[in-house]
Amino acid sequence: MSTATNSGLVDPDTLGPLHYAGVALAVVSGLLHIGLGVGFVPEPLGLSFLFAGVVFLAAGAAVVVNYRRGLLYRLGIPFTAGQIVLWYYLNFAAGPKSFPSDVGTLGAVDKVAQGLLLVVLVLLVRK
Repeated sequence: MSTATNSGLVDPDTLGPLHYAGVALAVVSGLLHIGLGVGFVPEPLGLSFLFAGVVFLAAGAAVVVNYRRGLLYRLGIPFTAGQIVLWYYLNFAAGPKSFPSDVGTLGAVDKVAQGLLLVVLVLLVRK
């Protein structure tokens, strides 16, 4: 039996499979948004992509260090759902693209990650 204690910022004992899944999904979406945002800067759309990417990455990091997780889950649900709704509206409802034929690989990966992240966040809130 070990008597060592975890004195770092991350306490793996407080992280379960849902936490790891949620963080991984947030990182996927965050990195995709930052990558896409860099291509659109300095346009407002590019800045909004960068903002969303930073939020996803920062929220994932905050969950890992156990910073106000319950609040992050509750804020993450409307933030992530809003991302999906805005993406659909800007690209398909008010944009020139056709759904689903014009989704694209990055868009599909991002929206699948965000949809799964929504499920994880709801499950974490209900825990």
